[in-house]
Amino acid sequence: MPGELASRLQPIVAEAVTAAGFDLDSFEVQQAGRRQLVKVVVDSDDGVGLDEIAEISRTVSATLDENEHVLASAYTLEVTSPGLDRPLTQPRHWRRARFRLVKVTPAEGEPFVGRVGHAGEDAARVLAGGKLRDVRYADVAKAVVEIEFKQPPAEDLKLLEDDASGMIGAGQAETEKGSK
Repeated sequence: MPGELASRLQPIVAEAVTAAGFDLDSFEVQQAGRRQLVKVVVDSDDGVGLDEIAEISRTVSATLDENEHVLASAYTLEVTSPGLDRPLTQPRHWRRARFRLVKVTPAEGEPFVGRVGHAGEDAARVLAGGKLRDVRYADVAKAVVEIEFKQPPAEDLKLLEDDASGMIGAGQAETEKGSK
């Protein structure tokens, strides 16, 4: 029942979240006693603050109330932003992780840690071990942001900025495919 309900509610909630200027990162409906627990995770390229979470919560709540015939029961709404432990599974996740340190586990080969630069539709540029690498999303088994407690090295950020602006030639980067 919650899965069927979620599939009917998701487009309605996604439209409300998108209209508020955010992306619906995930959506879930769970049975919680006599109530439904509606979990909405939102994100944007600029991040999501507490005031924005409150605004989105009001918007989604009003949308759910307008569509109470779909829910047909009492509900609890939980609106949040993604945690740091969210895997990078979409190009937008990589884009939002720009200049962050990430641990990448390739489908083939050894895991490595690198700093994300430009992220395109099929691959992201990652500075790992002092070298720029193109990491194709299709070749990644798992990637997550690493927590850092100090500022990233300025020279790493400059190298990634220069690379994104075309200051570094395309031939100077390695392509990450399997175990290369």
